[in-house]
Amino acid sequence: MIVVKYGGNAMRDQNGDFARAISEALKNGLKIVIVHGGGPQINDALNKAGISSQWVAGLRVTSQQVFDIVENVLVNEVGPALALSLQNAGVNAHSISARSLPTIFAEKIEVLVDGKIQDIGFVGKVTHVDPSQVLQLLNEQITPIIAPISASEDGESGLNVNADSAAAAIASGLNASVLIIMTDVSGIYRNWPDESSLIETITAVELNSIKETFSDGMSPKVQATLDALTYGVKAVRIIDGTDPKSLANALAGLGGTLVTA
Repeated sequence: MIVVKYGGNAMRDQNGDFARAISEALKNGLKIVIVHGGGPQINDALNKAGISSQWVAGLRVTSQQVFDIVENVLVNEVGPALALSLQNAGVNAHSISARSLPTIFAEKIEVLVDGKIQDIGFVGKVTHVDPSQVLQLLNEQITPIIAPISASEDGESGLNVNADSAAAAIASGLNASVLIIMTDVSGIYRNWPDESSLIETITAVELNSIKETFSDGMSPKVQATLDALTYGVKAVRIIDGTDPKSLANALAGLGGTLVTA
């Protein structure tokens, strides 16, 4: 079982390389679950709606209006488009929301700013995963494409969950052998942007010891990697999703940075 997190700049699959890599892996007998993001598409939709994004502690402040747009983009636009691309490559893919399935449950994140808790709206932290319906889809030879929108624990609302965290949680819930995180760099670097400092293999213990040195987009990926390994995933591979060959290589056990438990 392999979980692939697909998002950001890696989602520009104009030549169909992503879909072909998934198709070939499935033909070779692998079971794959895909969790997608959609930050660039969300930003475009918010801009068109005249809504400026606000950020607190690296998290998007998510009012009800913003959440509705985020949910619509991820569930009704990005997911179905990705499923269609895979279907065109011969994959029996089905796009779903982790809220409506339901698969991911979360609670609102509390952010501490200057010693005070600040409400940032409908942003969730995963509390638990129910993998049963995902497993049913896999048993029916369907490849799930999952949007990281969760149900709240009280059932009263939906919450937007960081896609890396959602992928880690789902990988853990499925007891996946590998979580592949597609980003826009070749892996984890000890001294970014020194490309010669790319780490090919590292243990979770060592990565945890240097995690405070990472910032911006890599920091949540490092944390999601550590979370996945803590909760049972056997290995995480971080790869450059903008490289058309990287996913096929990763599915074959090659490339990027491999983090082991």
